[in-house]
Amino acid sequence: MTLLSVRNLAVDYATKGGTLHAVSRGTLEVGAGEVVGLVGESGCGKTTLARALTGVVPRNATFKGGEVVFEGKDLLAGPPAAWKDLLWRRISFVPQSSMNALDPVYRVGTQMEEVLRLRGGLGREAARNRTAELFGLVGLDAKRSVEYPHQFSGGMRQRAAIAMALALEPSLVIADEPVTALDVIVQRQVLDTLRDLQSRLGVSVLLVTHDISVVAYVCDRVVVMYAGEVVESGKVGDVLAAPRHPYTMGLTNAFPDLERAGGTLAPIMGAPPDLRSPPTGCRFAERCPFAVARCRSESPPLTVAADGHASACWRSDEAAALAETARDPATWTPTSASAA
Repeated sequence: MTLLSVRNLAVDYATKGGTLHAVSRGTLEVGAGEVVGLVGESGCGKTTLARALTGVVPRNATFKGGEVVFEGKDLLAGPPAAWKDLLWRRISFVPQSSMNALDPVYRVGTQMEEVLRLRGGLGREAARNRTAELFGLVGLDAKRSVEYPHQFSGGMRQRAAIAMALALEPSLVIADEPVTALDVIVQRQVLDTLRDLQSRLGVSVLLVTHDISVVAYVCDRVVVMYAGEVVESGKVGDVLAAPRHPYTMGLTNAFPDLERAGGTLAPIMGAPPDLRSPPTGCRFAERCPFAVARCRSESPPLTVAADGHASACWRSDEAAALAETARDPATWTPTSASAA
């Protein structure tokens, strides 16, 4: 069953340099009890898209179109108050920097109790008991709830942020780069905690990350964004093993693979386009070694194949051959890309 369905969501930012089209084609689905990874390089719009799903966006942001259907209701079509009422109760958010998310002058347990009392309607004693329960749920000693954020390690603070997000038993948790600032061992622990809780509680998770290895480790499906648009989506195993968009092919080449120990990593040369004046055609065309004339003049639609694997590429029918060529690091040199 589909819990969240986003179609062609568009979000603009008003800036001194002009209107920035941060998200132009935000399309994704999250099923009940599913973990979906939203991946892409910095600046691709994934955090804007994720935050837009909560209705909490900066003052200079404007929703320009599309729909966000959550539990059968289009949130964009309803009043802002209805959207706000869902926060914490049905949709919750785990921020990237838990140290900044937790108030440094309040005890961690006090902050959690405040959420339970103000948003959940619990009494003081019930909120205190629920806080102790939540601490245990994420592997924290309940006795430490009286401590301040600076007395917690980075991993402990992130666990506390996850506990707070689960406080009112929401059906969807949006986690924005929840392990980016942690070392790899603590990353593994936090991800294991998140996945274990998701499995036990049946909650759905939208996990925002720039790290494909994180997606491979914890996600059921993956959505790939580039320059404000979703360019590919599908089951994790299908997308990573047989990508159908050149950008995804480039991403899979740009991180270490234990099966190719000692192999050469192939970075995607160049930079994304300026989203104040995005190109007419495919936004990846200038960095793509497989681009043809049509790619630079027409924007390819996001097309869903019979197996549910979606991609936005004019040459998706040649994906298998292109993916094989993409494995050669020489394919991604500036000379190769510009010669297409």
